[in-house]
Amino acid sequence: MTSFAGYPGPVKRRRLKNGLDVILAPDPQSPTVTCWVWYHVGSVNEHPGITGVSHWVEHMMFQGSPHYRKGEIDRAIFSIGGVSNAFTDNDFTAYFATVPKDHWDVPLRIEGDRMVDAKMDPTDSDRERNVVLSEREGNENRPEFRLEEELHALAFRQHPYRWDPLGFAGDMARMPTSAVAEYYHRFYGPQNALLVLTGGFDAAVTLRVVQSRFGRIAGEGAPSRVASVEPPIRGPRRGELTGPGSTSLLEIGWPAPAFGDRRAPAAMLLDQLLGGETTLFSPHPFWSRPIEHPNSRLYQRLVRTGLAVRASSDYRPRLYPGLFTLEAQAAHRIPTDRVEEAVRAEIRRLRKDGPSLREWADARAIIARGARLAYEGSTRSGFRLGFFGVNGSLSRERDLLRQLLRVSRAEARAEAERLFSDQSSVTVRYEPTRGTPGE
Repeated sequence: MTSFAGYPGPVKRRRLKNGLDVILAPDPQSPTVTCWVWYHVGSVNEHPGITGVSHWVEHMMFQGSPHYRKGEIDRAIFSIGGVSNAFTDNDFTAYFATVPKDHWDVPLRIEGDRMVDAKMDPTDSDRERNVVLSEREGNENRPEFRLEEELHALAFRQHPYRWDPLGFAGDMARMPTSAVAEYYHRFYGPQNALLVLTGGFDAAVTLRVVQSRFGRIAGEGAPSRVASVEPPIRGPRRGELTGPGSTSLLEIGWPAPAFGDRRAPAAMLLDQLLGGETTLFSPHPFWSRPIEHPNSRLYQRLVRTGLAVRASSDYRPRLYPGLFTLEAQAAHRIPTDRVEEAVRAEIRRLRKDGPSLREWADARAIIARGARLAYEGSTRSGFRLGFFGVNGSLSRERDLLRQLLRVSRAEARAEAERLFSDQSSVTVRYEPTRGTPGE
């Protein structure tokens, strides 16, 4: 075993003969054990006609397997005082369960059982279609969801980042259940998975159990490569939405570097400066949306002055070039034009002058603290090790943090100049219709 920067104990990584990637990170002081399984498949592997299928498969993974009838997977975890959940992202799908350490074997039994043998019964699948469609309809009632979906549709013309992991309602309604089963059998399997265990377990014993439960599974799971390359944006793009609400919303996005790009650390520092946090080195759990920070540039410029009720930025490096976004909700009776003008003025100031010495030093200190807090508890530790593991090397986190803390003020200003070009901006507004609830 080797020590790993950030995690309080030793970390071991190995690959089974069938291709399963395994990370074991024991912490004798932890009262819990968390089991994560990450699959290298997400909405980025879909195409028009089957958008939303990755999320649909995620739901089907809880519908039963050879040794667990429908409903028994959740009951097996809840009955021992554990928690279990899953989520589908653009680049991956992840499942986790956190249980008292005396029951560390239960999640392994579940994950080994459903890795390639989850039940894909057409009747259950058709029933689950209504569940995922209802989830999408619920999100469509949120102006923020509609705003972000429209922004990505404008920003991406060819790349599958164009659609949300919830997919298009029309595709979900028309897709045959056979397509769900085919997608599952194509992408799910040891060759396309990463198993992460963190918390209070014995590494030698656990490794033997992992080899016993997972080593017998055939080496299935197709690589999830994406060939599409998004062409450059060669002029500003704009869109406008209307609907129920009381105040307007604004979101602006720019093409942003991918996870492995040498520009990513500087872009992350800009995210910290503008919004007050950067996702990969934030004290907040998992892949959560950014929250407001009173000391951030956007908050000071928009909320403190009464132009907006909230304002944030979001840059989460992905496997492929994505977006850096700024979002603001206008205060009551404040025209969207004034909010957008203030946002763009702040961007121009950052491009021209870069960060001040004080805010640059504060941003680096906050990032360093966020990195230390990121491994609090076995669940968060499992997410963190899994995220960096599924995106390449565990050492990438250490290297990324070092690069991030070495970004100079001049480099931050140069990245702002390059990133926030007016010619590559994508802007979407949401204007509330008159006489709607909340007016």
